[in-house]
Amino acid sequence: MPRITAPTVAEHRAAQQRALLDAARTLLAKTGEAPSMAEVAALAGLARPSAYQYYKSRTDLLNALVQDVFPRWAQRVEDAMAAEKQPADRILAYVLTNIALVAEGEHAVGNALAAVAPSEELDAQSSRMHQQLLDPLVSTLEEMGAADAGITASLINSMVHSGTRLLEAGIPHEQVRERVYDLLGPYVRAHGGHPQLQEVEDKAP
Repeated sequence: MPRITAPTVAEHRAAQQRALLDAARTLLAKTGEAPSMAEVAALAGLARPSAYQYYKSRTDLLNALVQDVFPRWAQRVEDAMAAEKQPADRILAYVLTNIALVAEGEHAVGNALAAVAPSEELDAQSSRMHQQLLDPLVSTLEEMGAADAGITASLINSMVHSGTRLLEAGIPHEQVRERVYDLLGPYVRAHGGHPQLQEVEDKAP
């Protein structure tokens, strides 16, 4: 029987599954190709047969990774928006957090998953995630009294798409962030928000 490294068997299994998912994500982000179970197990510090105790096959592992990556992205954005008191600041948090996730490699993982594990479930989950991301943005704009909140949300979201393309083209993350502040900052301030760069801008000669 394998040695239990957590207080309970359930916690041990959860920790091992987390290690396997993290290892698969790391390998996928690095190579863009589906890793073998042996590669994933080795990076996670497990024997190859042990990995099969948690996932029956590489496909099973990739499907689990799909179900892990997308909801975590949406939750990260929602948490960042919820941390802001002013509705207008939530708009900026939405764009900056999405761009930060791209810079951290999450977008590359999603693209790689779509390439190595194409499926109707993946497409459906991707569509659900994008809608789940847009919902709090639209709600925030409606709270602010924005006209045509859905259209405004789409235009704001286009900044995320543009930022993604810039990052993937090699533009530094900090440079993309600064341009987002330049473009979105006036809108945020006009609606009662306080972008983080406002203090720096106000002190500038």
